Amino acid sequence: MAKRAFNLPNMLTYARILAVPLIVLCFFLEGRLQSSDFARWSALVIFVVASITDYLDGYLARAWKQTSNIGRMLDPIADKLLVATSLLLLAADTDRTIAGWTLWAAIIILCREILVSGLREYLAALKVSVPVTQLAKWKTAIQMISIAVLLAGPALDKIVSYATETGIVLLWISAIVTLYTGYDYFRAGLKHIVDE
Repeated sequence: MAKRAFNLPNMLTYARILAVPLIVLCFFLEGRLQSSDFARWSALVIFVVASITDYLDGYLARAWKQTSNIGRMLDPIADKLLVATSLLLLAADTDRTIAGWTLWAAIIILCREILVSGLREYLAALKVSVPVTQLAKWKTAIQMISIAVLLAGPALDKIVSYATETGIVLLWISAIVTLYTGYDYFRAGLKHIVDE
């Protein structure tokens, strides 16, 4: 059991969980919620590395036949912690990167993540698994890119015009796809709930 808990795929998952407080720390370097260029670039680097581990841990676990219960449990938790923390930081930072109507995109993403987690937990008790669709994988990719761009935000705007606006558009696209994939999960899960 201990050997499986500390295999490389699980270590990547643990690293993704540890990345969450590091991203928060980047925004609190001066003892208050501060989004200096250095903080934003640091948060971006940590987020990108953590996002890459999201792909690698699952790929390596399957390729090396090192899947484990702890990995299956912690992988989605790590993903949700990373996304939720980043969205909350972007809504609260001094630049108000996510504000106004764009808060709704973040709320849609967060609500869907919570609802799908609850549904999966319920279905797991019934020994039913709902497979991840290709569209859900695309949603995750768009979501991660949008959050990465928004984490860099004003610092990236100094290099690339309209970077923040592009990140906002991608966040909305992600939110719209999130609604559809969330509906897809509930439709797939609902027949098991109704049958029960």
